[in-house]
Amino acid sequence: MSLQTKGIILAVVSAVFYGTNPLGALILFQEGLNVTSVVFYRFLFAVILLALFMKFFKKSFYVTFQQLSILAFLGTLFGISAICLFSSFLYMDAGLASTILFVYPIFVAILMAIFFKEKSSIVVVLSIILSFAGVSLLFDSNSANISFFGLSLVLISSLCYAIYIVVINRYLKISSLKTTLYSMFFCTLTILIYSFSQENLNIMPLNNFNMWFYSIFLALIPTIFSLIFLVKAIELIGSTSASILGALEPLTAVFIGVFVFGESLTLKIVLAIFTILLSVILIVIKSYLERLLRLNKRV
Repeated sequence: MSLQTKGIILAVVSAVFYGTNPLGALILFQEGLNVTSVVFYRFLFAVILLALFMKFFKKSFYVTFQQLSILAFLGTLFGISAICLFSSFLYMDAGLASTILFVYPIFVAILMAIFFKEKSSIVVVLSIILSFAGVSLLFDSNSANISFFGLSLVLISSLCYAIYIVVINRYLKISSLKTTLYSMFFCTLTILIYSFSQENLNIMPLNNFNMWFYSIFLALIPTIFSLIFLVKAIELIGSTSASILGALEPLTAVFIGVFVFGESLTLKIVLAIFTILLSVILIVIKSYLERLLRLNKRV
C-alpha cells in the first residue's frame, strides 16, 4: 500500500469517526443526561485517555506560561463551541447541525481578511454566497427540523472553532497532541464552571452501562482516534487533501441521523447539504483555484 493510499484511508476514517458525534450524543440525551454532562464526560475522559497515551509514548507535557495562557483561552473557546453544538441537537436534526458546523473554514477566511488583511478573492466571496444559499434552502424546506435558535447555536459553535484555528496558526507553535490535551483540559474546566450557573445544568452522574459506554465512545472515537488519524493523514497527504476528505464528517452525521434516529431527508435538504459542502471545498482548494485563475490570465 502506497503512502498516498494510506493517508487517504486514514483521512476518511478520521472524518467518519468525527461524524459519529451525534450517535453518542443523542443516545446519551435519550438516557436522560443533559447537554452539560454529555460534553463534560466526553472531554474529561478524552483528557485522561490522551494524557495516558502521551505518557505511554513518552511525549513531553512541558509548556511555557505564555503558551498555557493561550491554551486556556483556546480551551474556553472549545468549551463554548462544544456546548453550543451539542445543545443545537435538541433544536434541529443532528445531521443538519453537523453540516452547518462545517462552514468554519469560511469563518476562518473572513477572520483572516478582517484581522490580518488577507485579501478576499472571488473564490472566498463565491463560497460565502454558496454557504448562505445552502442555509437558506434548509429554512425554505418544510421537512427540515431546524429553528433559528438551533441555527444560531451551530453558527456560534462554528465561529468559536474558527477563532480556535486562527489563534493556533498565528500564536501557538507546539505539537498538535500537546495543543489538544491542554485545550481539552481547559475546555473541561470551562464546562464544569458553566455547569454551576444553573441548577438544570449541573453535572449528572453516569448511572448505567449505556451512559458509561457512550461517554467513553465520544471520548475515543470522534475525539482521540479521529485526531490521531487526522494528524497522521496530514503528514502523509497534506492538510488540503485531508480537509477535503473531511467533508465525510457531516455526511456521516447525516447518515446516522437519517438511518438511526429517523431524521428527515428530502431532495431540497440534500441540495442544501451539497451546496454547503461545495462552499467549504472551494475554500479548502482556494489556493489551487487562484493559481489556475492567474495562469489563465497570463495566457
